[in-house]
Amino acid sequence: MTDLVAPLYIKTVAVQYYRMHCLIRHLLAGVLIFTAAAGKSQTEEVAAPIECDGSYAKHLQGVCRDGEGNLFWSFTTELVKTDANGKLIQKVAVADHHGDLCFTDGKVYVAVNLGKFNDPKGNADSWVYVYDAGDLRELSKHAVPEVFHGAGGMDVRDDHFFVVGGLPEGVAENYVYEYDPKFRFVKKHIIKSGWTLLGIQTAAWHDGAWWFGCYGKPAELVKAGPNFQMQGKSKFNGSLGIFGVAPGKFMIATGPKTEAGKHLGILHEARVNEAGSLELIPAKK
Repeated sequence: MTDLVAPLYIKTVAVQYYRMHCLIRHLLAGVLIFTAAAGKSQTEEVAAPIECDGSYAKHLQGVCRDGEGNLFWSFTTELVKTDANGKLIQKVAVADHHGDLCFTDGKVYVAVNLGKFNDPKGNADSWVYVYDAGDLRELSKHAVPEVFHGAGGMDVRDDHFFVVGGLPEGVAENYVYEYDPKFRFVKKHIIKSGWTLLGIQTAAWHDGAWWFGCYGKPAELVKAGPNFQMQGKSKFNGSLGIFGVAPGKFMIATGPKTEAGKHLGILHEARVNEAGSLELIPAKK
């Protein structure tokens, strides 16, 4: 390489290196901007609450969802099916008292008590009613007399059904009654939760744990492990409906009243917080 060519070669290489350096910087900046935007989307784009069409004579007892996103709302004496946005598809009158419910294999299962709740002597009349998830036709019903203080809520796990219910004042533990797919009684599980007002209202199996909504002033959330060992008890209201939708995410129901005294149903997103309980996610405006 001659003395004249060498400086020109060095200058050309330097220019190419500078251009490559600039290109890499721009590409990295683009990645950072995209990542920041994605993070903002994940934290800020929260779904608006889902409002169930209509108003009802008695209050909401529970909500569940099928594999297509349709929602099933139990309003004590009315069973309601809506689409994922809360638009009414079907509703039927049902016996008082239909409680919390769950979905599996094309059917909706509802915890029902036709007798007394929370009676120390029993006097409950506990059932599980089964409905076709397509048109809400009643398909069958199963007596669950082991639920001594009145069946009020339920969920399904590994094809077994778990029913919860009432509790007399002062009893320092709650009970979960397990049934096989044909509703043959399997076992009575004990949760060392301490007393909760009127027992347990709603049940959800999600993220490897049991989540139980309880009444109270304020309302309480009981969390238990797979074998019903206590994992926590916190001030959070899941007593009108709770079900899981994704890892660490839930839908929680509320039931405000209209000015005429009718009852509504609204679903809100919630997430697991640092304490292992739940917290509502602020809705998108």
